[in-house]
Amino acid sequence: MAQPLMRSAAVVGTGLIGTSIALALRGRGLVPYLIDADPAAARLAADLGAGVVGVPRTPVDLAVIAVPPRHVATVLRQQQLQGLAHDFTDVASVKERIQHEAAALGCDLTRFVGGHPMAGRERSGPLAAREELFRDRPWVLTPAGDAHGRALDRATRLAELCGARPVLMDPRRHDRAVALVSHAPHVVASLLAARLVRGDASELGLAGQGVRDATRIAGGDPDLWTDILGANAAAVVDVLTEFAGELDTVVEALRALVDGPPEGRPAARGHLNTLLVRGVDGRDRLPGRSPGEARLSGAAAGA
Repeated sequence: MAQPLMRSAAVVGTGLIGTSIALALRGRGLVPYLIDADPAAARLAADLGAGVVGVPRTPVDLAVIAVPPRHVATVLRQQQLQGLAHDFTDVASVKERIQHEAAALGCDLTRFVGGHPMAGRERSGPLAAREELFRDRPWVLTPAGDAHGRALDRATRLAELCGARPVLMDPRRHDRAVALVSHAPHVVASLLAARLVRGDASELGLAGQGVRDATRIAGGDPDLWTDILGANAAAVVDVLTEFAGELDTVVEALRALVDGPPEGRPAARGHLNTLLVRGVDGRDRLPGRSPGEARLSGAAAGA
């Protein structure tokens, strides 16, 4: 009789994502081992019901490396040498660079499958963790070419146990995709939020839900996001370069409406309208949105 695919697990790193994974596994009957460089964080996660603190006496089926991107390869190598698990995965939001670093350190990539659950919060730490954080969210898996089937099966099962939808992708394609839908948007939101530092109390008192929505993700941990952006810099540069060009077009169109010749103002308004229409069209392409929904809700956007 075949043994269960996932009988035991360990989570290395008990921040928001690691603790949320542990809570989800605990909710499905598994009791993960919790390991963290900060023992207080691991104890807090355990107090929340996420698992038990400590290293297992025998290797678990799967270990989840839930540390910042710059530490993943080093921690993976360390835990493989110490025999923590038979197979390993991670949850970092950058994949290609980590795979290269892991190979350079001599990690056994036949037992490692890169992973990235596409979920998070602007808060960090175990207290922000939620068992349902990954429910119905994509969970990208990026196995190396020589990863064996058991490791991929276990990483897939992890995503399923957390309620997510496993998605297989090439590491480079993943990094380009998250630059577009996550990393560059975080930079733009942060730049917009940074403008608010210059506002006085009377100006900020007028802020409605629109600016709060547009800047919500800017509340993420700056140190973690510096790490993420640095690890995926090339792909983020490509997105932001195009964005900067379009922003320049907007600035020039607005300037033309302020002090340009009257005959040039219709063209300037046309440039602005084209951009706004493209924004509506782009937002309508996001999964789960109905075409035209943004137009219907637009009247309330400034409230």
